[in-house]
Amino acid sequence: MTRAKTTPEAVTYREALREAMREALAADERVFLMGEDVGRYGGAFGVSLGLLDEFGPDRVRDTPLSESAFVGAGIGAAIAGMRPIVEVMTVNFSLLALDQILNNAATLLHMSGGQVAVPLVIRMTTGAGRQLAAQHSHSLEGWYAHIPGIRVLAPATLEDARHMLAPALADPDPVVIFEHGSLYNASGPLTPDAGPVDLDSAAIRRAGTDVSLITYGGSLGKALAAAEQLTADDIDAEVVDLRTLRPLDDGTVVGSARRTHRAVVIDEGWRTGGLSAEVVARITEQAFYDLDAPVERVCGAEVPVPYARQLEEAALPQTGDIVAAARRAVG
Repeated sequence: MTRAKTTPEAVTYREALREAMREALAADERVFLMGEDVGRYGGAFGVSLGLLDEFGPDRVRDTPLSESAFVGAGIGAAIAGMRPIVEVMTVNFSLLALDQILNNAATLLHMSGGQVAVPLVIRMTTGAGRQLAAQHSHSLEGWYAHIPGIRVLAPATLEDARHMLAPALADPDPVVIFEHGSLYNASGPLTPDAGPVDLDSAAIRRAGTDVSLITYGGSLGKALAAAEQLTADDIDAEVVDLRTLRPLDDGTVVGSARRTHRAVVIDEGWRTGGLSAEVVARITEQAFYDLDAPVERVCGAEVPVPYARQLEEAALPQTGDIVAAARRAVG
C-alpha cells in the first residue's frame, strides 16, 4: 500500500506572521505583543486576529495612540527582561517614535558599556501600491538601515514571514521588521520543515548568469516576474533578495554581481540618498573591475506618492521598468 503524498496547505503572508507570533507567545512567557488595535480589533491589517482570545490582555495589549509612549514602554520592558513585540501601524507613524528608536533603543547598549541590552522587536507595515496616498505609502526602510545599533529586516516570502521572528526575538539588539502592505494577502504553500532564518544572509531566489536583479520586500515579486520576461530575450537573470537591510550581506550581493558582471538594484524608496545608492556603492567599491556595465537603479519617483491609481503605479518601480533596466545593462 502506498501512502498518498500530501502537499502543504496554502497560507497567506498575514497568517504566516500570525503563526510566528503565536509560536513565540506560547514558547516564552516573557514575550508579549503591544500596539494600537492589536487586541480586540486584531491588528490594523488583521495580523494579530485571535491572539487576544488565546493569550489574554496581559500578553496582547492595546495601547493608546502614542507611538513614542508605547515604543518607549517596549524599550523599558526589554531592558527589564521581557521580550516585547511592538507593532507600529504603518511606517509613517514610526516617525513619531524615531527619538525612542534612534536615541534610546539603538544606543543604550553602547552608552552603557555593554551592560544594558534592548532585546526589542518592532514590526511595521511599509510600502505603497494600495492607494493610501502620500502620508501612508512611505518606504523608509533605508532611513532605519542607516542607524547603527539596530537590525533591519524585510521579509518578502512566506518562509521569511513565518521564521524571521524567532531569531529576531533571540537577538540581544533591537530588531525592526518591515512588512510590505501589498504582501499580506499573498498566499502559497509554506514549507513545513523550514527552520529559523539566518538573519545575516541575503537569499538568491533565482539563479542566473547574465544580470543580477537585487531587491527586497514588496519588489521581490516584480523582480522575479521581470526575470521570467527576460528569458524571451535570452537573458538569464539572477534575483537576489536582500531580506536583511542592516547589516547588508556584502558577500552574497557582491558575489552575484561578480558572477553575472551586471547588476540592477530595485528599491521602492526614493532614489536620492536611498538604500539603492548604498548597495550600488558597495558593488562598485568591491567589484568594479568585474562589471561589464554601469550598475542600474530602478527606484520610486522623487515625489510624494500619488493617490490616483495610475499615477501611483507610474511613481513606483514596475516589472517593465526592471526589464528595461536589465536590457540596458546587458545591451
